[in-house]
Amino acid sequence: MSFGQGRILAFESRRAKEIAELIRLQGGDAFVAPALVEIPLSENHEAFAFAERLCSGEFDMVIFLTGVGTRILRNALEERAAADGFLEALRKVAIVARGPKPSAVLREWQVPIAVLVPEPNTWRELLASVADRTERRVAVQEYGRSNHELLTGLEAQGRTVSRVPVYNWALPQDTEPLAQALAQLLAGKFEAAVFTTGIQIENFLEFAERQGKRDAAVKALRRLFLASIGPTCSESLRACGLTPAMEPSHPKMGILIREAALQFAGKVDGGS
Repeated sequence: MSFGQGRILAFESRRAKEIAELIRLQGGDAFVAPALVEIPLSENHEAFAFAERLCSGEFDMVIFLTGVGTRILRNALEERAAADGFLEALRKVAIVARGPKPSAVLREWQVPIAVLVPEPNTWRELLASVADRTERRVAVQEYGRSNHELLTGLEAQGRTVSRVPVYNWALPQDTEPLAQALAQLLAGKFEAAVFTTGIQIENFLEFAERQGKRDAAVKALRRLFLASIGPTCSESLRACGLTPAMEPSHPKMGILIREAALQFAGKVDGGS
């Protein structure tokens, strides 16, 4: 069971070659148009202020949402020679890791994890995981945009919440692949699209909107088999008016492509 040589659209950036090869191995003809780049905040005053407040004992709990953001936060502090004190301060508070990526980084740093959020690692599981915790002064490492539901949910639990943004997302400088993807999408050249983060659809539709073609892009995407890596990504798709056809059994890229190919083949064979 495979993609059957169907044209598959993907927006992966850091692992573009890998996702193209995974799609090829599952019988698909991949077109990868990177939809985002990570932009570290060059003057990350919020991060420096957070480190100072953490070292001063102003927080009881720190929530890490992404592995990349966790590393960037420490790298920013190393420029100020504050990283060692930062790690010592982290070991004195309750640490919450949203899934395996931030937890791997924290374990590498020998920072104990008080709460490991279970799959599918959305804000809902996070809130449920900390619901009975007594810590009230919380810092949240963000990852390009704020999660309103998470922040308000923590506040509803009686906590004081401080945001710690450590990187932002932007469109790539070279948007020619996105232009080609948009043109081929509108021409009906794709059978499926796969998404590994919700920011991909937001950036792609932002690009389409700049061309005056956002509504047409959404309409074209609705005709495709849409695969989402997990619930958080699916929420972004639905917010854009799109309904994912599937999520993998585990939120990993290889499993996403393999199971998407299986379900795509079943859909084609079923004639639906």
